[in-house]
Amino acid sequence: MMTEALLAKIMNGRNGLPDRSREIRISNWVMGLSIGYLIAAFLVPALLPTDTIPELSGRANAFDYMSKNSTWGDWGNEPHPEGSSMGHDQSEHGGKFAWSELDIFSAIVYGFGDLNCHQKHERSWEINGNQMAVCTRDVGIFAGIFVGGLIFRRRGLNRWTVRDSIISVLPDEKVEPIYFKDRRFLLAFGGIALLLLPTALDGGLQAISDYESTNAKRLLTGLIMGIGLGLFFCAVFAANPKPFDFDAEKVKLPANARLVPTKDNKSESDNAASEEE
Repeated sequence: MMTEALLAKIMNGRNGLPDRSREIRISNWVMGLSIGYLIAAFLVPALLPTDTIPELSGRANAFDYMSKNSTWGDWGNEPHPEGSSMGHDQSEHGGKFAWSELDIFSAIVYGFGDLNCHQKHERSWEINGNQMAVCTRDVGIFAGIFVGGLIFRRRGLNRWTVRDSIISVLPDEKVEPIYFKDRRFLLAFGGIALLLLPTALDGGLQAISDYESTNAKRLLTGLIMGIGLGLFFCAVFAANPKPFDFDAEKVKLPANARLVPTKDNKSESDNAASEEE
């Protein structure tokens, strides 16, 4: 079985740089943040006293359970109609809840979940009588981001542009035809879009029809989406012209392609790659 040291030796130089330490460091951050929050999302409800967290139902991208009685941040605690697309009568689902009243670590975990997730109880897991801070789809997304970061850690390269850095996780010999035809943008961002598509379809159908997904489907589609996000995040932070001394000619690409410099000696990310004779 190939050791990590041997793999690193083989990977080094594929982009024209002597090592991949920066790419590995960026991947470690992406992996660490995603798996760190994911572990905390399971750990906190397990350690809190039983029945501390009631059944929740809020909105995404908004604070709904920051306080119990306030002019702001208590939307989830208001008496919404049962069966509505967002919210419910909180008094019928365990009573009012405010994550700001928890210990600081638990408050951070549930506050982040409150801001980023709708926290619908029927789409979330329960641990020790406490609803988790995020739904099952978000659990899959965070797990997928970790997997995407792991893939980039093993194969990803800084190749100046985000587009070429995403493609770097694929074997060079497999993508040579893409470089000959200059279909790099389509492969890179089309590939990411395909990884996001299952979540878009599963969630979109729920929003516009009577279709109701299952937690298993939400977990799986979230995992696939997370892999795409993990690869994208790593590529965005890894793509950097500075290690090449801002010289596009130093970037090694599959099929002996080269980034075409502009008159200002900068790389045009959308220019076609030219094959060296």
